[in-house]
Amino acid sequence: MDNDRTTTAPSRLRAGFVGAGFMAEVHSRAARAAGADIAAIASSSRASADRAKDRLGVQRAYDSAQDLFEDDAIDVIHICSPNSTHYALAEAALKAGKHVVCEKPLATNVQDATELVELAARAGTVATVPFVYRFHPMIREARERIASGQTGRISTIQGSYLQDWLLSRDDDNWRVDAALGGPSRAFADIGSHLCDLVEFVSGEQIAKVSALSRTLFSGRSNNKDIQTEDLVAAVFATESGTVGNLLISQVAPGRKNRLMIEIAGSESTLQFDQEAPEALWLGKRTGSQLLVRDPQALSPDAARLSVLPAGHPQGYQDAFSAFVADTYAAIHGDIREGLPTFQDGLRSAVLTESIIKSSKGGEWVDVPSTKELEGVKQ
Repeated sequence: MDNDRTTTAPSRLRAGFVGAGFMAEVHSRAARAAGADIAAIASSSRASADRAKDRLGVQRAYDSAQDLFEDDAIDVIHICSPNSTHYALAEAALKAGKHVVCEKPLATNVQDATELVELAARAGTVATVPFVYRFHPMIREARERIASGQTGRISTIQGSYLQDWLLSRDDDNWRVDAALGGPSRAFADIGSHLCDLVEFVSGEQIAKVSALSRTLFSGRSNNKDIQTEDLVAAVFATESGTVGNLLISQVAPGRKNRLMIEIAGSESTLQFDQEAPEALWLGKRTGSQLLVRDPQALSPDAARLSVLPAGHPQGYQDAFSAFVADTYAAIHGDIREGLPTFQDGLRSAVLTESIIKSSKGGEWVDVPSTKELEGVKQ
């Protein structure tokens, strides 16, 4: 018998979760799909953790997040708690030597996000942020078409992210409270996804912005002094001179999760709508067409993410599962292109602060580029 036999299959990761709400459900489903043991959970209280343990099928509940981090058997931590807690939890998890998946925003200000990027680099662990819309196959197809020159020289970009879940004064959530959600709500929550897609797909970075924000209700049912925005409108220019506009709203009737980007080039226009993620609209001066997801007709990266045959729709949870699978692959040493890291979380924090500054001052604001921040590396 050969006692020197080497096992090539990666070991099964043990995942721990902080937070017990909707995002913990999404993360745990994705972790299970990626083959991890759903090992442990901590929440705002032991009672909350116990309830989530039973609901999500987690093996063990902990009294506190720190107790979870100190468990040497846990490999990766998923942070799914309110925004204001992300910095402290991610810092503690990294210092405990854990790989970390932290919900966005990575932090509620640029300084804290910068410190987390630096800490992750020193720790040498995998640290990612779920900008999961990158993992729709048709997004990867759009990105490849632009990168390969099929779209031509980009002239304009427009994007919107519209929801209606805070339409009424009676609609309330912890996110509207700046003490829990941070100084920005609509932009930090969903505008961050929109900007990440705009830059990821186009290959260009936003260089300056001019923004307006509005808060429709100064008070909601359980919150009497609302300071975070319900909607944001912005115009921008990229480093290469491309111009564009953004509209972000959580008070758009009938729009549940409508994330749309449209990028026009000299040869064609590409449009993606997250509520119809199986197709990519290809605009031509003559003969526009709708490209439907089919692994046999897509670029290699898009085909890789097409885990179901054509005609069998993929959606949000599939994209999230693909993100977690790529994160776990990176933990095992297989780093796949397009994985959003803490560096991307920092980029989002920079954009958010630029939007806030512009909307308050009513002026154009220059957005620091990744190159300007390249001293901060992961």
